Amino acid sequence: MSTLEGPAVDAASGTATSLIIFLHGYGADGNDLIGLSQPLAGVFPDAAFVSPHAPEPCAAAPMGRQWFPIPYLDGSSEIAMMEGLGRAKAALNAFIDAQMAERGLAADRVALIGFSQGTMMSLEVGLRREAQLAGIVGFSGRLLRADALEKEIKSKPPVLLVHGDADQVVPPQSLDDATTALKAVGVEVEAHTRPGLGHGIDNEGLSLAAAHLNKVLN
Repeated sequence: MSTLEGPAVDAASGTATSLIIFLHGYGADGNDLIGLSQPLAGVFPDAAFVSPHAPEPCAAAPMGRQWFPIPYLDGSSEIAMMEGLGRAKAALNAFIDAQMAERGLAADRVALIGFSQGTMMSLEVGLRREAQLAGIVGFSGRLLRADALEKEIKSKPPVLLVHGDADQVVPPQSLDDATTALKAVGVEVEAHTRPGLGHGIDNEGLSLAAAHLNKVLN
């Protein structure tokens, strides 16, 4: 049974035939991204949306949540980071399984949209699930443990990555690094740099996400 919870929005049509899961960034919570369901619901009226809160309180932002510790922000160790990542992966996988079962949906009707640390989680989990998800969208994030991917990858959902070239939180080079590593293991990747954008999601990025999801869900 999943222990994660967070805000959810039912399908506008009344019957969900697909599910879009938002994964928020470090120090935020599920409320941070659920608002994206409003513009996306117009494009995907048959999609339900859920935005779980990460499993741990954030050491560097006590009012927020974290998927795992980040040593250079909270003074934790690399060991603590990897242990936290392991716990978060188990919790997120259980959450995805529970959401699919609750709605009677197969994996190919489920997409992940991550921001920052949520992008890291989307790629870490989404590429290691046995049954292939419909797709992954990652904003302003990076690929963790790229050296382990070739051995651990189990499925290859199409990936869209969007990153601002003025991001001062996660280096813009992370976009190229992730794209190269994902393509090396046969993942279909579409990557976009947003001029002048900092650590965030702009309207063009959201339009790119909608187009990507339209290809993989419709």
